[in-house]
Amino acid sequence: MNLPKTIPAFLHLAVLHFKSKNIYLSHMNNINPSRLFNASCVALTVTSMTFAIRAGMLGPLGQEFNLTDTQLGWIAGMAFFGFPVATTLGGFFVDQIGMKRLMWVAFASHLLGLLLTIFAGGFWTLFISTFLVGFANGMVEAVCNPLVASMYTKNKTVMLNKFHVWFPGGLVIGALLAAGMKAMGLGWQIQVALILIPTLIYGWMFWGQEFPRTERVESGVSTAEMFKSVLSPLFLFMAVCMFFTANTELSTGQWIDKLLGNAGANALLILALVNGIMAVGRYFGGPLIHRLNPTGILLMSAILSVIGVYLLRTTEGPALYAAAVIFALGVCFYWPTMLGFVNEYIPKSGALGLSLMGGVGMLGNWAYQTFFIGPKLDAEKARLAAEGTPAESVELLAGQSVLSSINLLPIFLVLAFAALWFYMRGRMHPA
Repeated sequence: MNLPKTIPAFLHLAVLHFKSKNIYLSHMNNINPSRLFNASCVALTVTSMTFAIRAGMLGPLGQEFNLTDTQLGWIAGMAFFGFPVATTLGGFFVDQIGMKRLMWVAFASHLLGLLLTIFAGGFWTLFISTFLVGFANGMVEAVCNPLVASMYTKNKTVMLNKFHVWFPGGLVIGALLAAGMKAMGLGWQIQVALILIPTLIYGWMFWGQEFPRTERVESGVSTAEMFKSVLSPLFLFMAVCMFFTANTELSTGQWIDKLLGNAGANALLILALVNGIMAVGRYFGGPLIHRLNPTGILLMSAILSVIGVYLLRTTEGPALYAAAVIFALGVCFYWPTMLGFVNEYIPKSGALGLSLMGGVGMLGNWAYQTFFIGPKLDAEKARLAAEGTPAESVELLAGQSVLSSINLLPIFLVLAFAALWFYMRGRMHPA
């Protein structure tokens, strides 16, 4: 061994390591976690406002452009189809391209999609613009979920829940604004134009900000390990469950006006009530999450969801507001806890795991709304009309029939999450 040559080589490597570490620390010092987190919350608010305002638009769109419920299902479904396209692409490339660049893709897609919606002239322009908005929404999730997880590595599930406060929070804002503007006689175009304001705000908040590297890149987990993790039985099981949790929550909310519009209560106010409760629950739910752990939270949520959907389809009038409270408590923790579970117990899945979970949820919503809810509403209304049902009762009975089918989703989840709870009892600490 040639010692004089070895020592300088070792010192050279040490200096390089020291320099690279200092460069990284300098980069980290330029990151403003608070501003990035707040900007992410505003971006998620935009995402959810598009859901709330579109939920109140489906009826007017059908009347203005002479669209059937099946066609409305295809339009609404595009928001859910664009989402998984974006999360899948984002999940694959966020480590290589970086979160900052993909965030600007989300911003540009939001602007273009919203403007095309405002100036839409019929089915195809609505179809394309809704896809773009859905794509933007998915890219927000593809970037902001790993961004939050990377900045708050010691408190992921709680911070993901606090971040996801602004999905129901934005739905409340959007639903109340839509209801108010509807009462004032303002059209759906003005309601959509309103979403441009928070869109420009989150663009300004992200402007000039440095982003951290994703947690997987920082921890040195290889691409092969990441792919192995997302093909593991536990991940695949959670992905199947994500289809059911997402549809229980989002499909019900997206069609709330069509399902409950004739049930004797204001459907948009029900949507606002549900999401207001969800926002409060997610923000203050940290102690409950720590006490019950993610599997306990998911099982409790499934049980309450079964009761909530059942009450929504069997009650009318003011009692629907009480039913909405139970439903809200059921779906409150689904989305962020599913993401938190995967990131904590299957950490090597990284940003791809988070993105694929979100993508599965939204792809499931697209399929369920496009191929089930819209066509079933049309079929039920045709059947009821053929049976001589009074016209004023057709919409209500058709909506209750669809809710009866939706009720099967959380019933499956009770069984699935009970099995998960027993399986995870010996593995309550993250891997």
